[in-house]
Amino acid sequence: MQKILIVAPSWVGDCMLMQPMLMRLKQRHPSCQIDVLAPPWTAGLLHAMPEVSRVITNPFPHGALQLSARYRLGKQLRAAQYNQAVVLPNSLKSALVPFFARIAIRTGFVGESRYGLLNDARKLDKTKLPLMVERFAQLAEMADGEIPRPLLNPKLNVSEAQLSESLNKLNLTPNQPVAVFCPGAEYGPAKRWPVEYFAELAQRLHSEGYAVWLIGSNKDREQAEQIVALSNTECLNLCGHTDLSDAIALLSIAQLVVSNDSGLMHLAAALDRPMVALFGSSSPQFTPPLSSKAQVIQHNIECSPCFKRECPLGHFNCMMQLTPDLVWKKITLIETKDDHATKPA
Repeated sequence: MQKILIVAPSWVGDCMLMQPMLMRLKQRHPSCQIDVLAPPWTAGLLHAMPEVSRVITNPFPHGALQLSARYRLGKQLRAAQYNQAVVLPNSLKSALVPFFARIAIRTGFVGESRYGLLNDARKLDKTKLPLMVERFAQLAEMADGEIPRPLLNPKLNVSEAQLSESLNKLNLTPNQPVAVFCPGAEYGPAKRWPVEYFAELAQRLHSEGYAVWLIGSNKDREQAEQIVALSNTECLNLCGHTDLSDAIALLSIAQLVVSNDSGLMHLAAALDRPMVALFGSSSPQFTPPLSSKAQVIQHNIECSPCFKRECPLGHFNCMMQLTPDLVWKKITLIETKDDHATKPA
């Protein structure tokens, strides 16, 4: 049996975009076992992917070399006798564990001059593969292979038991259409739509009969509280109260999702939820939500996308000029297929 170790990215959204690569590996090697070395905060997502057999915790903080600890982990993994490792991050550090594990084939893009650590090192053609999901998927092919097009979209399913568990845990009883806001973005404030805009949108949706839930990490709680205060509506701030499995479950029943370019945006897309995805400093030409139900909105100005964590020019026009009126027009274009859903007038 083919045994493959994947060294996963650190970001939740990137892990979601990794799934089509896992699907492709399963197509090429139907009986293969795929284990994933990943940060602990992505475990809830990876356990939801049917392609993943085992999640191995990657304990190394971002930027930490910890060479001896990486050697020890690699030595431990030798017993698994992996046939291949696929290294998705481009850092030199990320290629060390598969090297120390003596995995026969170690695949990845050259990245930080990783010749030797990777013995199946590929050169990335960014023009040929503009999307991150395509770049990941290319590593599932032979070195001279072509990815099949169209690629399969990421896909998550939530069981009734998982949904019931999360709703009970949070004492939620949805009795009206639910709009979920994802106001955070771990990368930085340049990717976050203004809280006052989220608040205005919450008021409009509340008047249309929606319950509005705010979902994110504990880091997003303060922003979410500002949205609640500014909206003067009964928004429910769940930021910091949900783990990743809960977030997936709650997103699965949303009739509408409004999200910044974040990991939660990619989860909502994989759940095929009707969504408006807000892009500011980043680009939908690189990491779009992969769902036919997603409407992308971006205000195209000269300096965008800059891919900066904070606006380098100080005006934040890419988001400030992306007004609630423009987002509302996008919402009215969304076809919600649920019989009990409400479409804004």
